[in-house]
Amino acid sequence: MPMPVIIFSAFLLALAVPVLVYGLLPKRATAHPSRMAAPLGPGARIGSAAAAAAATDADADPLRRFVPKRTVASIERNLALAGMTAAWPIHRVLRTKLIAGATAVLFGVILVLPDPSPLRALIAAAIVFFATFIPDLVVSARAQSRQDQIRLELADALDEITISIEAGLSLETALARAGQYGKGPLAQELTRTVQDMRVGFSRKEAYTALAERTSVTDLRRLARAIMQADQYWVSVGTVVRTQAKELRMKRRQRAEEKAMKVPVKVLFPLMFCILPVLFVVVLGPAVINLTKVFGLLPGH
Repeated sequence: MPMPVIIFSAFLLALAVPVLVYGLLPKRATAHPSRMAAPLGPGARIGSAAAAAAATDADADPLRRFVPKRTVASIERNLALAGMTAAWPIHRVLRTKLIAGATAVLFGVILVLPDPSPLRALIAAAIVFFATFIPDLVVSARAQSRQDQIRLELADALDEITISIEAGLSLETALARAGQYGKGPLAQELTRTVQDMRVGFSRKEAYTALAERTSVTDLRRLARAIMQADQYWVSVGTVVRTQAKELRMKRRQRAEEKAMKVPVKVLFPLMFCILPVLFVVVLGPAVINLTKVFGLLPGH
């Protein structure tokens, strides 16, 4: 085995072991003085609080310094959309990426050492690349799944909120009941919005935060409509009823659109998977018999 390959493999192994140890060590939870301040008052700004929290996390976790800011912002956005910010903070995702990449490096070294061919080196590099981005793909998939579930639950939740408002309840009480008796991510978001208003946030700040925590266009439009109704003294019940009617119409249109796409989606497997097998089963015996017949004709 060439000496440069041995030296390079030993260097990778020596680099991967401390990285794995660092990634596996638990992070000590320390309370930053800015996070031990008094509760936010009605005039507090959500953006400044989020920026201060992000700055604190950046100071506390050295891994953020070695990751591009755009990548960190994308991971944080997907974590917020997936509702995983409490269970999987950004530093834990970065550590998972580090551990997965270091493990893939070890596997690549083990793969390349017996036979250092260009093909094996290419396979090892591909494994390291994909292993590093596996946490990003998992978080992104969870975020997309959660937003799809919110989109499906929104129309029924709006119907429930409309009924509660028409029964004489306020908007906050209707949202609280929908969050209390509902299930799924939409109920969690509604409950969090009500809790934000109860701890001192204004309606505008609470609904702005709700719109920022989701990528569902209908929910963001609903939050803006409620903020505008509150600003211009428009009946909230009318706004919610109109939004619920539009959502039901959109849900029907999406169902019709999916139904119209079914024949096009079925065409490919029908033409290339089902029909060839059907032709073989139906015409196969006839072709075999014809081959036998034409094979016997010269002998007569």
